[in-house]
Amino acid sequence: MTGSLDLTVDPIELTAALVDFPSVSGDEQGLADAVQEALGRQAPHLELVRSGNAVLARTHLGRAARVIFAGHLDTVPINDNLPHRRTGEGDELVLHGCGTVDMKSGDAVALHLAATLPTPAYDMTFVFYDCEEIEAARNGLGRIERELPDWLAGDLAIVGEPSNVVIEAGCQGTMRVEVRTEGARAHTARAWMGSNAIHAMGEVLRRLRDYQPRTVDIDGCTYREGLQAVRIGGGVAGNVVPDECLLTVNHRFAPDRDPQQAQAHLRQVFDGFEVTVRDCAAGALPGLSAPLAKQLIASTGGAPAAKLGWTDVSRFAALGLPAVNFGPGDPTLAHTQQENVPAEQITRCTRLFEAFLRG
Repeated sequence: MTGSLDLTVDPIELTAALVDFPSVSGDEQGLADAVQEALGRQAPHLELVRSGNAVLARTHLGRAARVIFAGHLDTVPINDNLPHRRTGEGDELVLHGCGTVDMKSGDAVALHLAATLPTPAYDMTFVFYDCEEIEAARNGLGRIERELPDWLAGDLAIVGEPSNVVIEAGCQGTMRVEVRTEGARAHTARAWMGSNAIHAMGEVLRRLRDYQPRTVDIDGCTYREGLQAVRIGGGVAGNVVPDECLLTVNHRFAPDRDPQQAQAHLRQVFDGFEVTVRDCAAGALPGLSAPLAKQLIASTGGAPAAKLGWTDVSRFAALGLPAVNFGPGDPTLAHTQQENVPAEQITRCTRLFEAFLRG
C-alpha cells in the first residue's frame, strides 16, 4: 500500500490503514515514511525526528511529568493474512490480518492521541520503532538508546503490546541454555566398548520432568516461571554409539531474579553437567508504585496482571523508568494466521488513554 494516513479518523479505521501497509521486520520504510509524513502534516505541535525506520515525536509543554508511548511498526512475516478483512458490524466488528494484534492497533491508538491531544496533562513522547520481531541486536529501541538517549527519558513508559486492554505489569526474563553430555563412540555391535551420550541425557530430562517452577507474587502480580526442553540433538550413524548429545532449554524467570541469579539457578538444577548460556534478556519489575503508574491504574480501572512473556518494557525498566504493557488485542493471537482484534477494544483503549492524559 502507498498513500497518506489520516491520524484524526476513528482509530479503528486507522488500524485498518496501518495493517494494509506491509511492514515485515527489516522492511518498515514505507510505513515509517507514511507515519513521519502524517505526523509532520497533522501534528505540528510535536517535535519530529527520524532514526532509521523509527519515527519519534514529542511535546514540549513544560509539564511536571512525561509519558512515553512506544510501539513497534514491524510485523512477523505475512501468512496469507493481508490485506485486512472485517467480520461482524457495530459493537461486534472484528478486524483480521497481520499486525492487527501485534501491534498496529496499539500504534493506531498512539498515533491518534499524538494528532488529536495537543495539550495533554503530561508531556508526551511517541516512539514508533523498527525490528522488534527479530534478533535483539537490530531492535530500533537499542539504536535510539545509543544515539538519541534523551528521547527515552520520562516518568512512565507505556508499551502498546496487546494485553486485552488490561495493564500487564513488568515482564518475565528469558534465558536459553544448552546442556551437553559426552560419551565415547563405538560400534553398536560392541556397545559396551563405548559410552552413549544420548542415554546420559536421560538424567537431565528426568530433572526437567520433576522440576517444580516457582510462582512469585510481586506488587499483587503473579509471575509463573517455567523450565522447558525445546530442542535435542545427537547421533552419528545408525550403527554408532553417539559420543555427544545437546539439549536446548528455555527458562522464563520472574523479575525478582536478575540474569546472574537465573543462571546460577540453572547451574544448580543441572549440577554435574556442562551448561552454556546462549541467550538472555532480563525481566522487568512491575513498577506499579510509581505516581504516574498509579494514575494510569486509576484511569483504566481493573486489577493489573503480570506479563507472562518478555517485552520491551524490560528496556525501559533498565533505564530506570516504570513501564507497563497496555493495548488492544489478545496476546495469544500474536504471530498467528488468525490474528484479529475486536474494534471495541481499540475504542475502549483510546478512551481510557484520553481520560488518563487529560488528568
